[in-house]
Amino acid sequence: HVQLVESGGGSVQPGGSLTLSCVISGYTGGGNCAGWFRQAPGQEREGVAAITTDGKSNYADSVKGRFTISRDNAKNTLYLQMNKLKPEDTAMYSCAADVFAERSGRCTVGAAGLQPNYWGQGTQVTVS
Repeated sequence: HVQLVESGGGSVQPGGSLTLSCVISGYTGGGNCAGWFRQAPGQEREGVAAITTDGKSNYADSVKGRFTISRDNAKNTLYLQMNKLKPEDTAMYSCAADVFAERSGRCTVGAAGLQPNYWGQGTQVTVS
């Protein structure tokens, strides 16, 4: 079965950097849209970034210019490089995959974007 396992969360001071990783295993269906979501206590889950199999990326306005999503298809690994972190970036970050979004042209964040079929368990990022 499909599994997504994140790593790389932790605590960092404002202005610092962290890189999250997500290994996707068990998926044999070809290309897929992958992304990162985050949820802070008392807030709705927010799509942070999404990326197609061939590397086209899309970001939430709140992280543009600071976060970079990437993937290594040979290693089945998704990454999120986070720079210039702010206290408001504090949240549980989860990776996710939508196996239909890419072929239907909606590998983006937002309400019309990816609707994940698979989720990781999450990794905590704290900026303070």
